[in-house]
Amino acid sequence: MERKIIHIDMDCFYAAVEMRDDPSLRNIPIAVGGPPNSRSVLCTSNYKAREFGVKAAMPSSMAIRKCPHLKIIPPNFSKYKEASSIIHTIFKKFTDRIEPLSLDEAFLDVTDCELFGGSATLIAKEIQKQIFEQTKLTASAGVAPNKFLAKIASDWKKPAGLFVITPDEVDEFVKPLDVRLIPGIGKVSAQKLYDFGLNTCEKVRTWKRERLESTFGKMGASLYLKCRGIDQREVISTHDRKSISVEHTFNKDIEDINKCLTYISELRSELLERIRRYQVKYGHDKKVAKAFVKLKFLDFQTVTVEKKKEEDFYLELWKDHQFTKDFTLHLDELAKIAYQRGQRPVRLIGIGIRLEHGPIGPKQLKLI
Repeated sequence: MERKIIHIDMDCFYAAVEMRDDPSLRNIPIAVGGPPNSRSVLCTSNYKAREFGVKAAMPSSMAIRKCPHLKIIPPNFSKYKEASSIIHTIFKKFTDRIEPLSLDEAFLDVTDCELFGGSATLIAKEIQKQIFEQTKLTASAGVAPNKFLAKIASDWKKPAGLFVITPDEVDEFVKPLDVRLIPGIGKVSAQKLYDFGLNTCEKVRTWKRERLESTFGKMGASLYLKCRGIDQREVISTHDRKSISVEHTFNKDIEDINKCLTYISELRSELLERIRRYQVKYGHDKKVAKAFVKLKFLDFQTVTVEKKKEEDFYLELWKDHQFTKDFTLHLDELAKIAYQRGQRPVRLIGIGIRLEHGPIGPKQLKLI
């Protein structure tokens, strides 16, 4: 049986919540993010702002240059989480196979849903209807036989659109598809494909799998399948978290490693709290594989250093609500290595831990 996958993507979610709650914002360009006199970036922008080229992840200072009359609103995540909770409650009316990607985006597998005669299209329409009725927010939806195509489809008729790709339509839909639209293909990868004349899925198909893999590595294997509309990934209801981390961008560059270590000391307490919250929610069945430190320098070059210690090193990371001395020194060691590779002023520092997959057997991660 072909899968029936729906991808729901809320339309400029954070900005939409702000416009809903303050009607005076509806007809002006707005964005949600930090102030322009800082190094903050935007979470999202409304469609009025996007007409000026303002978009998510853009530095606030650049957004103001593109749109001088842009109104930037500080994020209010409690409001966004409240709206997201309502949306996810609606999802559960139709299936328990839900894979959240963020507060405003999720995959739903409705293959076994018998509502509306089992029509995924009608189910998607009903979800959009109920979201609007209960939140006054619009959602775009994509319906397809797999996650890859459903995600592309949800962006096809934004905002508030619904686009359906039936199994019989997959081949003709995929052939002319620009490779830049394939999720996971960034600007650099897309340019490399373009340099080889591979600008559409149909042209990628002219290459054998072996040639794609030898030229593009793992991306080549994925391209071979996606350019044929193939994606066997299941909708995974429980998210398998791979890391826990914290980071901070500074208004003024950090000039030397000693000051970096001082700030890392401050970040450690925040990391500790995040790990504890994770364990309260998900339990203690994950083992720490390694720690890492990330430094972003003034020229935006990013260096990440991670190092695996001996097997028992991570079994006890803290005592008395503090990281152990050994683990503290381990993070400092990684930071020094990262700084040595750049040796320039630092604009961002991040620290974190990588988690191993699966249960750890008889031992437990002793974090609390």
